[in-house]
Amino acid sequence: MSGILAGTAMCVFDAYGTLFDFNSAVARHRDAIGPKADALADLWRLKQIQYTWLRNSMGVYAPFWQVTGEALDHCLAAHGIADPAVREKLMDAYLALDPFPEVPAMLDRLQQAGVRRAILSNGNPGMLDPMVAASGLADHFEAVLSVDQVGVYKVAPEVYRLVEARCGVTPDKVCFLSSNCWDAHGAAHFGFRTVWVNRAGAADDNLPGAPVAQLRDLSQLPSLLGVS
Repeated sequence: MSGILAGTAMCVFDAYGTLFDFNSAVARHRDAIGPKADALADLWRLKQIQYTWLRNSMGVYAPFWQVTGEALDHCLAAHGIADPAVREKLMDAYLALDPFPEVPAMLDRLQQAGVRRAILSNGNPGMLDPMVAASGLADHFEAVLSVDQVGVYKVAPEVYRLVEARCGVTPDKVCFLSSNCWDAHGAAHFGFRTVWVNRAGAADDNLPGAPVAQLRDLSQLPSLLGVS
């Protein structure tokens, strides 16, 4: 697969699960949550994404911070966790999620090669900006784009159009990367060349739009771009 994305002008990354480990919020407070921590983390992410799709279908947008809190409230109730301090700790942790270990070096390599870089996320600016700043990686991105600007969640095409509107890069010159298979398919269907960062080794979602490559993490991205 080496070099199959040569000629890419900009790499656009999904944030949660792709660059930043959403499970790190729960991992940080595992002792406060107790033995249900892993189950809560899995359900929280499932409900968080499910709520964005349902809101898209209902035509009722709310910022991702609100959706994240609503999803967490469901999960806490489902697991019988009533301590408001646990909720506060988990929501605060979402503002400073840990980047995956290979991310800083990968971004450094792309920067050295002159490949432009941006984030395109369901997150709203009030949660994305603190997280990117806390990671120390803010200088690696020329733009942090949010669905908040169009009031609809992925995989609506309006979201993916933000890249050309804000960064001036046509879809055929964009490599879009996401750990969410449905997002990779949606972006490919829109017209991006996409890479599914399949960290969990999951089965394909079999949706319209075909990713050009699949990786287990982002360490091999420079090779795909022909810049390693």
